[in-house]
Amino acid sequence: MADVGQVANPAHKRRFAAFISYSHADAAYAGKLQSRLERYRLPKHIAAAHAEGQAALGQIFRDREDLAAAPSLSDAIRAAIGEAEALIVICSPDARASHWVGEEIALFRSLHPDRPILAALIRGEPEQSFPAALTKDGNEPLAADLRKEADGQTLGFLKIVAGIAGVPLDALVQRDAQRRVRRVMWITGAAMAAMLVMGVMTTLAIQARNEAARQRAEAEGLVEYMLTDLREKLRGVGRLDVMTAVNERSMKYYSRQGQLAKLSTASLNRRARLLHAMGEDDEKRGDLKLALAKFKEAHRTTAAILAKKPDDPEAIFAQSQSEYWVAYGSFLNNQIPEALKGAEKYGQYAEKLAALDPKNVRYRMEIGWVDNLRAVITLYGLNDATTAEKQVLRFQSEFETVAKTLPDDFDVLTSLSIAHSLLGEIYRAQNRVDAALQQRLQEKEILYRLQKANPQHADNLRFGMIRSRDIAYLLMEKKDFSGADWYLKQAEGSASNLQSLDPNNSDWKLQRIMTMIARYRFYKQSGDAGEQQRLGRDLRNVRTDKGTLNRFRSQDREFITKELSTV
Repeated sequence: MADVGQVANPAHKRRFAAFISYSHADAAYAGKLQSRLERYRLPKHIAAAHAEGQAALGQIFRDREDLAAAPSLSDAIRAAIGEAEALIVICSPDARASHWVGEEIALFRSLHPDRPILAALIRGEPEQSFPAALTKDGNEPLAADLRKEADGQTLGFLKIVAGIAGVPLDALVQRDAQRRVRRVMWITGAAMAAMLVMGVMTTLAIQARNEAARQRAEAEGLVEYMLTDLREKLRGVGRLDVMTAVNERSMKYYSRQGQLAKLSTASLNRRARLLHAMGEDDEKRGDLKLALAKFKEAHRTTAAILAKKPDDPEAIFAQSQSEYWVAYGSFLNNQIPEALKGAEKYGQYAEKLAALDPKNVRYRMEIGWVDNLRAVITLYGLNDATTAEKQVLRFQSEFETVAKTLPDDFDVLTSLSIAHSLLGEIYRAQNRVDAALQQRLQEKEILYRLQKANPQHADNLRFGMIRSRDIAYLLMEKKDFSGADWYLKQAEGSASNLQSLDPNNSDWKLQRIMTMIARYRFYKQSGDAGEQQRLGRDLRNVRTDKGTLNRFRSQDREFITKELSTV
């Protein structure tokens, strides 16, 4: 940073919306922040609240970008600080150690005591990263914690914008949420467009033999996109139903390719992953027999890969995934002996992978998932909670070990939440209410971390809602009605958010009804007869709404019908 001496005439009119003060160790981040702020546009309905009614925030000063024409580095910085409406301090251990950052803060504060100083924390804890001048005399800066585990990049950036523009943060967050809704619409449209493109590509591949190789490569590239990026985006907004037609079109493409032995390893891998995905979709729709058929066909496909490369770790891994899904599909169809045999085969492949590469974290995770699969079959298929508990504890221990290497990994955190979920189910079945509640609360804490990292992801909202409801039931057993009410409100809020994403999603309608039933039981136990009667009328209307009930999977419909019969 430059020396700070005499200051430019403060009577100059406003030239900079903000001045960024930073250590040169953080120069790359400062440059990105400057560019992002200068590109940002305020929503039209709140731009009038900003200086001069402009949608743009204005020019942001950063010395390495803005001093090319300055006769003196020191004079230019003094002039810029004198003409800045706000000061942004990029806070890190390097910034705290920087003499010049401290000087710039002191100078800005002396010139503009009534203007905002915004602390943008990017590394380290506040006490390690805030320059001393920032908190001198007990000053409390407006802080945006851009670290992943805190506000994160999106919310932290919006806090800085709100501080510069002098507008409410809620208004900017709402605008950002609206932008996400528009993105959902774009993703859905893209899925439909992808289906049409796939159809065109596959037709051309059959009709134009001289271009078959090129078009096959393009078509499989599109399948890869649909299996990865597109599928994850649709999953995040709860629109996997859009994938049904796309999946079927993709499967027809592979069906035309003849015997599996003639397909390349890459094509076989895509075919297997497509079948796994289609089986998952069938399972979510409640067509369990069709799901198992897809899983078995995927198993045949990965077996063909393994026959070509029997010692290849990736071929072994692909076969292990098929063993898992066939075992799980057998369990869903109440074929318990077949499920247990499949779990043992899955375990054999997982052990083989771990032996081939003991340092491979992904293979270590497979070892844990073997115990998870065994526990699910043992608990729900054999009703053996004692054995299942031991299996879940091994599953949990394995992933706690992996978490030491990958503490923020989505799959690791999800696996740990599943371990707590299963233990909660086991302890609840054993009438160990306090132990079950402890597991549910630990699971909820992990789900909160996942939801904070991706607040609009449909799976995060759904699991968070279900666990809030489970916790409320346990608290009702303990007569803690205040706590139960708090968690039910969380569940109702998540149900509302899911409905806003897709009002026609049958699973979310199901979860909303189950949350209503939980609230009805809450009123019944807490003695609120008036609210119990009101909600009872609503639930009896649901009971007579055959159109809604018939959209649910058969086992879900039976469960809901049984629950509603008690209202």
